Amino acid sequence: MESTQSICEDRMKKTIASLKEEFNTIRTGRASPALLDRIRVDYYGQKTPLSQVATVSVPEARLIVIQPWDRTLFSEIEKAILKSELGLNPSNDGKVIRIAIPPLTEQRRKELVKTARSIAEQARVAVRNIRRDGLEELKKQQTAGGVPEDTIKKEEEELQKLTDSYIAQIGKILEEKEKEIMEV
Repeated sequence: MESTQSICEDRMKKTIASLKEEFNTIRTGRASPALLDRIRVDYYGQKTPLSQVATVSVPEARLIVIQPWDRTLFSEIEKAILKSELGLNPSNDGKVIRIAIPPLTEQRRKELVKTARSIAEQARVAVRNIRRDGLEELKKQQTAGGVPEDTIKKEEEELQKLTDSYIAQIGKILEEKEKEIMEV
């Protein structure tokens, strides 16, 4: 049977991965293919991820170039990008779709930082909830018997250390994202 601690750690790792994925979708002043990760294109009646119907590249710091594999997709890709809440304007020359990433205004940067902080706080809450679940599991084991109290105490301390380290990781990831957003 897997230990409570390793189960909690796996869940905490997933929380960090989810946080990073969420942060990838926050637009900064820099171009990144990850910005378009959530965009789905109508391809033969199916909502298909953009990366599965086109090549996405970043030839310059403020430019994303999308080269659809199927010429019929140009308008669908443009529609999907315009519908997304990224505030990007695609332009197509018949061969590729270009998206110039405009510099962010100071007000927009501050809004994005607030959004990032809110997402990070949700991740912290998730990590704390995982700790709570782990502590409840340890208490169940203690009530069921067979596990000495000092072992339970040690497990609780280890769980707290694990929680603290993941909360610190979230803080570090948030700090990096804030710096990236505020970069001019």
